[in-house]
Amino acid sequence: MSPRDKIASPPPTRVGRPQEKDTEVSLYDLDVAATRAINGLTGASTAVDFLMIWISAISVPLLVLAVAVQWWRGPDRTHTRHVLVATGLSFLLGLTINQIILMFIHRIRPYDGGISYLLISPSADPSFPSDHATATFAIAAAFLLHKMEQMGFWFLVAAVLVGISRVYIGTHYVSDVLGGAATGIFAAILVHQLYREGTRIDRFVTSIL
Repeated sequence: MSPRDKIASPPPTRVGRPQEKDTEVSLYDLDVAATRAINGLTGASTAVDFLMIWISAISVPLLVLAVAVQWWRGPDRTHTRHVLVATGLSFLLGLTINQIILMFIHRIRPYDGGISYLLISPSADPSFPSDHATATFAIAAAFLLHKMEQMGFWFLVAAVLVGISRVYIGTHYVSDVLGGAATGIFAAILVHQLYREGTRIDRFVTSIL
């Protein structure tokens, strides 16, 4: 048989190991998948939908009220008031950081990108970061950093529920909530380091009313 009559053999294949494929998944893909997984639960229960809308709508005012009413409570009122002032500063600083971020990042809402189903009225604000997550996690972190663990734990539970609700109702990506939580926690840490208990300004503020 001449060389021309020979049939070219296929290249050898590896046995026992599948051919490698491009399995790289971007962070955006993971973000979208997580967002859809949570938002995809909508519609299964009208009661749960209503609860999530309710949590999202009134959570921040309720948590602020829960913080404010403690101004006149507790045996160690001076320390408690210091923590409350630090919490308020963390809250405001976190939201201020968000406004700075919005000067550079303009992310569309997931419902505008066809990612989520919206249960409430649309927002004109950019999606990243979540102000709700910033506000609630700033409160929780401030209490935990100041060793008020019991209250801090319940505020943390509330913050997590708020974050989930924002994704559930379709107004945020998961990463928006994580970013908001990060700015809130960062603000609380910064305030904890800079605003010291017992300073002149602290004694003045905590003596009011």
